[in-house]
Amino acid sequence: MTQASAPRGAAPVGLLTELGAFECAAILYLRLWCDSIEAQRQVGDDFARVLGRARGRNAARSLGQLCELCSRYGRRPMARHQVGCQCLGGDESCFAQLVAAAADGDRDDAMMLAALIVRADVASALVAFAESYGLALRSLTRACLAEIPARPDTAPTLH
Repeated sequence: MTQASAPRGAAPVGLLTELGAFECAAILYLRLWCDSIEAQRQVGDDFARVLGRARGRNAARSLGQLCELCSRYGRRPMARHQVGCQCLGGDESCFAQLVAAAADGDRDDAMMLAALIVRADVASALVAFAESYGLALRSLTRACLAEIPARPDTAPTLH
C-alpha cells in the first residue's frame, strides 16, 4: 500500500502511552476483537475473570455488537493498527472517545462521535452498546489498576 492510498483513519494521532488506562484498554480490546476468533475468546476470558461470568459475557457481547455495527454500518471501514503497535490511529481515538463519553453518560458527545463512525440512523444504537461496554470496561480497568502496587512519588521530568 502506498502512502497516498493509506486509509485516513489509520493516520497516527498519538501513542497509546499518552492515553489513560481506560482509553488504552478500549483500543487494545478493539484491536484484539477484530484480530481473530481466538483473540475474541481471550477478550471474553479477561472480562469473565475480572467481572464474573455473566457480567463478563455481557461485556464481550456488547463489544462484539459495537464492532458489528461499526463494520456493517460504518461510513467507511474502521482503520486499526496491529495489536502490538504503540501508535494511536485517528479512528481508534474516535472509538475510545465514543466509549468514554457513553460510559460517562455524556450522550450528546457520544452521539456526535457515533455519527462520525456510523450512519446517523444507527448512531443511537452504537451509543447504547458503547455505554454498556464502557461501563464494564471501566470496572475492569479499575479492578486491574487496584492490583498494581503503588509506586513512590518521583519528581516530574520537565522537557
